[in-house]
Amino acid sequence: MHVIHLPEKLVKKALKRGIDIEKEVLDYLIRSPNLDPEDEIDLHIELAEKYLDEGKKLIEKDPIQASEKLYKAAEEIVKALTIHFNLAEILTKTRSRGGWTVTDIDKAVKEISDRIGLWFLDSWDHAWILHVWGFHEGKMDKESIKIRLPRIEKMVKEGLKIIKSQ
Repeated sequence: MHVIHLPEKLVKKALKRGIDIEKEVLDYLIRSPNLDPEDEIDLHIELAEKYLDEGKKLIEKDPIQASEKLYKAAEEIVKALTIHFNLAEILTKTRSRGGWTVTDIDKAVKEISDRIGLWFLDSWDHAWILHVWGFHEGKMDKESIKIRLPRIEKMVKEGLKIIKSQ
C-alpha cells in the first residue's frame, strides 16, 4: 500500500465537514476514463476485502464503525459484480453522473440476485440494516453485528469466486 501525506490543516477541515478523503480519492480514480474495467473490478475487490477485514476487527471495540465497514464491503462487491456482469444500464448512469446512488446499488443487487440467487439480495438487506441501524442510528450492539457478519462474508467471498471463475 502506498501512503500519501496531506497537509494536516486540509485533513482536519475535510474531517470536520464529514468528507471521507480516501473515498473521494478512490471515486476520482475510478471515474478516470482510462481505467480498464478489469482494473476497476480489482480495485472494488481490494476495497471489499479491506473493509471486511477492518469491520471484523472493529466489532468488539467500535460497533458503529464496524457496521459501516461491513456495509462498505458489501457495497464494493456489488460494484465489482455490476462491472463483471456488465450491467450496462446501471453503469451508464453511474458513469454519466460520476457516482453511485442508493437506487443504483439496489437495482444492481436485484439484477445480480437474478443471476446468482436470492441469497445475495438477502445478504444485501443485512448489509443495509448495518448501514442504517448500526452506523447512522448507532442502535446495534456487537451481538447484532456478529449475527449479520456471515452474510457479508458470503457476499464478498462468493462474489470473488464468481469474478475469478469467469
